[in-house]
Amino acid sequence: MRSGKIRVVVVDDSALVRSLLSEIINRQSDMQCIGAASDPLVAREMIRELDPDVITLDVEMPRMDGIDFLGRLMRLRPMPVVMISTLTERGAEVTMRALELGAVDFVAKPRIGLASGLNELASQIVDKIRVAAVAQVRRAPAAGATAVAGQPHGAGAHPAGTPSAAPSLLGRLSTEKVICIGASTGGTEAIREVLVHMPADAPAIAITQHMPPGFTTSFAARLNGLCQITVKEAVDGERILPGHAYIAPGGRQFALARSGANYVAVVGDGAPVNRHKPSVEVLFKSAAAVAGRNAFGIMLTGMGADGAAAMRQMRDAGSYNYVQDEASCIVFGMPREAIAHGAADEVLPLTQIAPALIARLRGAGDRVHHRI
Repeated sequence: MRSGKIRVVVVDDSALVRSLLSEIINRQSDMQCIGAASDPLVAREMIRELDPDVITLDVEMPRMDGIDFLGRLMRLRPMPVVMISTLTERGAEVTMRALELGAVDFVAKPRIGLASGLNELASQIVDKIRVAAVAQVRRAPAAGATAVAGQPHGAGAHPAGTPSAAPSLLGRLSTEKVICIGASTGGTEAIREVLVHMPADAPAIAITQHMPPGFTTSFAARLNGLCQITVKEAVDGERILPGHAYIAPGGRQFALARSGANYVAVVGDGAPVNRHKPSVEVLFKSAAAVAGRNAFGIMLTGMGADGAAAMRQMRDAGSYNYVQDEASCIVFGMPREAIAHGAADEVLPLTQIAPALIARLRGAGDRVHHRI
């Protein structure tokens, strides 16, 4: 990003939304709306002429769908994009596709009370623009391929839908092992990169990804179609089983508890923690308390410090923790804070986290890895 104000172009077919977003952006001392386009074809010329730092992009527009435009933009001229999504089932599915193509983040605009709703979301919108302005943006894969997350898009790509090879089984493992993953901005693709490499008999996996209500159902369904393990939203009171990954529902807190020899999900309407709901801190703190040395922690890309202190608690309780390195992060905030708290056993590129974890689960890691 250039010095000075963050320069933003708004792309939306609604004149009202363009006006509202422009006003919200221009109220900030550190950013400026330098242009507003009614469709992607107008936006293309505006981007070429004005060279913005960030664009906000509506999903559904005339003349060219927002997803088609995003795909072309990220292949030809990668830049930070914040999607403006509709809070519908289709909107959620399309948003997951946008994040796969390289959008940094998204905001779910209300379906009714648009003016008041967007103004209520103003702080969230400008926060996401600020994060996008400093994010590491990567070129999208060619049409028909999905990049291996954490590598420059197009490098080592394989057809969307499956990892390059089905992960081989781990064999008999203690059912007490549990893997806990925390992520925020950029995390949907980073989580995918870890999960697609987990074999069908992997330990249970609990995941908190910062995401609003209405989107985690599509996120879980998309991952379930890509992975050997079963991926679903966590449900309060259900057993946490090997071969399954459980995603914190958007707008709910998710923790682990013990019931006899079993782990169970605790999903509730708790208060935000570190401004987040769901919060990584909540999940990791519970893992430290109930899983101890049977836990593995993974901190992936994201802005802020959510989960860093609790990840240190996990390590103090005996867990083994992996933290994504700066070069492969979209945003290095949460991993940086985890490292600063002394929570990391290994700091690795995203594509090396699953292999390192699997090696450790198989026992090879005990010989080759040492605490840092």
